[in-house]
Amino acid sequence: MIQQKLNQLHRIFEEMGTALIAYSGGIDSTLVAKVAFDVLGDRSIAITAVSPSLLPEELEEAQQQAQIIGIKHELMKTEEMNNPNYTSNPINRCYFCKSELHDKLKPLAIERSYPYVIDGVNADDLLDYRPGIQAAKERGARSPLAEIGITKVEVREITKMLGLPWWDKPSQPCLSSRFPYGEEITYEKLYRVGRAEIYLRKLGYQNLRVRSDGNTAKIELLPEQITDFVIKTNLSEVVSHFQSLGFTYVTLDLEGYRSGKLNQLFLSK
Repeated sequence: MIQQKLNQLHRIFEEMGTALIAYSGGIDSTLVAKVAFDVLGDRSIAITAVSPSLLPEELEEAQQQAQIIGIKHELMKTEEMNNPNYTSNPINRCYFCKSELHDKLKPLAIERSYPYVIDGVNADDLLDYRPGIQAAKERGARSPLAEIGITKVEVREITKMLGLPWWDKPSQPCLSSRFPYGEEITYEKLYRVGRAEIYLRKLGYQNLRVRSDGNTAKIELLPEQITDFVIKTNLSEVVSHFQSLGFTYVTLDLEGYRSGKLNQLFLSK
């Protein structure tokens, strides 16, 4: 089944002939970039949007992965932070983010004679609240993973089958997803959330989120890691570091990390 879906993915790119990839460096868009390059070679290109909602460390990883794959890789600055529809953080914030992205990618694709902008949306994404998907569709983007029905688990399986070392890389959506809807997003808030997560990663925790709620940081770890964190971590040092970043309070979510938790809470209302 996995090999069949990979073969379908190959056929899609063969039919396209060229491909411009909206490449974040996440495991989904990286798989798309890998297969596109395997099929099309220098007729494919990966473009990464650079903004304050992307960690510098994530950008560096994206560059390294593109180099390993061999695909041509370019950076493009986006300016969603200039749009109050985005920074006011409404429930459809992602719509305005992806609108900004694809409003810049589409003209670039036309200018360079690429028929489509290709993204890494997978089949599972269609089951979540993702207003950004609509923005991309409105601008003619294609999502080969979703078209074939490739799930997140299958993305990892295919990535591992292809021998890529980041097959188990944690999901890392943009930093703006760390804020409850309605809380204004600022450069300073994005920075402190990003540095807080990097601090915890350096302590050895990879699957995590630092949710920002006003001046409170809410740490989410995998449930099985919570006890280890409390026992082995110098909690006073964690609090001190977070406060140095601008947080007043630091809490630990006892439920643990769940991808898309804010969306799930919203959809359950």
